[in-house]
Amino acid sequence: MDQNILGLAGKPALVIGGGFGIGKASALLLARAGANVALADVIEERAQTAAKEVEALGVRALALTGDVTDMKTALRIVDEAVKFHGSLEVLINMVGMATWNELMDIDEDVWEQQMLINLRHHLYIGRAAAKQMIKQGSGGRMAFVASVSGIYGAPLHGAYGAAKAGLMSLTRTMANEWGRHQIRVNAVAPDVISTPRHPGNMTPEQAQREGVLLGRMGHPEEIAGALVFFVSDLASFVTGQTLIVDGGVHAAFPHFAGIQNAFQRSKQG
Repeated sequence: MDQNILGLAGKPALVIGGGFGIGKASALLLARAGANVALADVIEERAQTAAKEVEALGVRALALTGDVTDMKTALRIVDEAVKFHGSLEVLINMVGMATWNELMDIDEDVWEQQMLINLRHHLYIGRAAAKQMIKQGSGGRMAFVASVSGIYGAPLHGAYGAAKAGLMSLTRTMANEWGRHQIRVNAVAPDVISTPRHPGNMTPEQAQREGVLLGRMGHPEEIAGALVFFVSDLASFVTGQTLIVDGGVHAAFPHFAGIQNAFQRSKQG
């Protein structure tokens, strides 16, 4: 039996936002696949705790701290990960945050902050990682966390949606420009995921109203699975793609609940 079917055993990886939620789940899944993981979080305690859990799985781990929306800090974190590993082949980045405003109420500062935290810093991190991967000459794999808010309209968080749409476009452009160096770049677009920042669950009735075919919210590990797939050998011919991981919302007929109710009424009448 192939124990390294993902092709990640011994690979040097960096997870940005790896201290909790989807990031921590991704770091732990990479470790289970045998990768050595440097992980970064804006809060040192979270980074240290997650790194200890990664290390307990029998791989090397490094905790890094810093705000990657600052370009100098982003470059430092990539540089420290490279020094720890000696190289870099895997990057996963999920840092992002939504604010809620109607478009009429979004001021310049909020708009710029949303572009920075949800789009611009991905360029800082991705470009720094790509330079290292090109220097090594052995290729690399990157996966970013976008959002379905960048695919649909994003009422009440239009800046976030615009930034995530930009991230999906940036992902495709990175794939185009860096593919000749055997660097693959993909993204995952989640929908309703229960994380420490957004805890909760849906009843089956709520899920039906929201069009979630699986009848529940997703879990961080389910997004981590898609991200780790993209950076694994199983996705060796996949680049420039965005995978929607939303419990079936994208596949749902938007008027299904109304049609179903009408159907039930017709049966009763």
